[in-house]
Amino acid sequence: MQLIYEKSQPGRRALTLDALDVPTCSLPADLCRAQDARLPEMAEIDIVRHFTHLSQRNVGIDDTFYPLGSCTMKYNPKITEVAANEPGMAQLHPHFSSSPVFESECQGAYALIHELERQLAEVAGMKAASLQPIAGAHGELTGTLLMAAYHRDHGNTHKDTILIPDSAHGTNPASAVMAGFKVVEVPSDKDGTIHLETFEAMLTDKVAGIMLTCPNTHGLFETDVAKISELAHAKDALLYYDGANLNAIVGQCRPGDLGFDVMHYNLHKTFATPHGMGGPGCGPVGVGERLLPYLPGPRVVKKDDSFTLATPEKSIGRMAAFFGNFLIAVRAYAYMRHYGDAGMKEISRNAVLNANYIYARLKDTYQSAFPGNYMHECIFTALPQAEKGVHATDIAKSLLDRGFHAPTIYFPLTVKECLMIEPTETESKETLDAFCDAMLAIAEAAESDPDSLHAAPRSTPVGRLDEVKAARDLNCACL
Repeated sequence: MQLIYEKSQPGRRALTLDALDVPTCSLPADLCRAQDARLPEMAEIDIVRHFTHLSQRNVGIDDTFYPLGSCTMKYNPKITEVAANEPGMAQLHPHFSSSPVFESECQGAYALIHELERQLAEVAGMKAASLQPIAGAHGELTGTLLMAAYHRDHGNTHKDTILIPDSAHGTNPASAVMAGFKVVEVPSDKDGTIHLETFEAMLTDKVAGIMLTCPNTHGLFETDVAKISELAHAKDALLYYDGANLNAIVGQCRPGDLGFDVMHYNLHKTFATPHGMGGPGCGPVGVGERLLPYLPGPRVVKKDDSFTLATPEKSIGRMAAFFGNFLIAVRAYAYMRHYGDAGMKEISRNAVLNANYIYARLKDTYQSAFPGNYMHECIFTALPQAEKGVHATDIAKSLLDRGFHAPTIYFPLTVKECLMIEPTETESKETLDAFCDAMLAIAEAAESDPDSLHAAPRSTPVGRLDEVKAARDLNCACL
């Protein structure tokens, strides 16, 4: 496919402007370009076709199964798009929504922010929540800064360390370091959960907190979470909940009830706002009682019959210029109101059911990474296939030829030749069966004709890349 610049024809225009009926005015010389901008010259229809064809070459949740483990690539209900496109929401200028001067103009937005924060706190067993963080990792940073503020306020200057499992998302240690902490890695036990005895030995008075994903990135519920919480709080360490996998337990149990002090939510995962189609994220934080005074400000608070802005006494300050990605919050609000308590319970039940259905169909062909049942995602290792020369990357790329997006591969790093599959609750049994049939066909090809998988994908606009050459020579044509 040609680049848009290659389709350009000198003198061709997409539109023709009417003659000016007002005097012309020249820009100051220091604001003018030295030469004309190099823009493509094309007819409107050619521009429309170019970008339409580009969009058809993309892969998204609206046109294929997207089983990326740990990403929770759900279908995005279109009713939430309708809510976000309401003029009172979509056309509200963010300067209005974050300024006391315009409080009377945005009471509806304030009411939504106030109610959504209340609902998020309730569903997670927290005391309060803040919508300010604009992505999951930004929520992690906010949470670790809240932990730092708590310890600083209590004179715990010796607490400079965060414990993080070896299976954690890479953003966990990055966020902790950005907040000023040292990071110590806690190993997993052979069953895929935290090695409790090692954790207890590492839990010194210098530990400020523990960042834990539950279910973890091995797809398993941390069965010792209550003991971990008890041990941490005995050392005045705070327990952080990475909300990436909340979809597995939403409506079933609440992180706050498990002993967590602070968490982030991924509205673009658990509450199904655009993620698989490239939309922005939203990573609110929830806090327990001890971290309430430090929440980011300003916050929307109710005063008599209206809403206003107020900043907590010991607030860590702003984490975003406005109230996060507001229209993502609108979508999440519509989603939560639509499903309610009973619907949330059904979501998590079906997410776990779908993951275990895939596991049941594939476990005799692909080697399970860990024993027992999984939660929202199942994890296999392709080591048996790798011994025959077919690696996880070959399996993933072969799925593209069979009409499916690849699952997450080579993560977490604790599993060699990892295949991490998360179907979410939104996929039908027919889709899951078709995916499993494709996986079984690839496993058969790995036995009978492994070379046929090495050149995959063959049906996509871009074929197998020479990744080594691409990394070494950034200007090469590596197709």
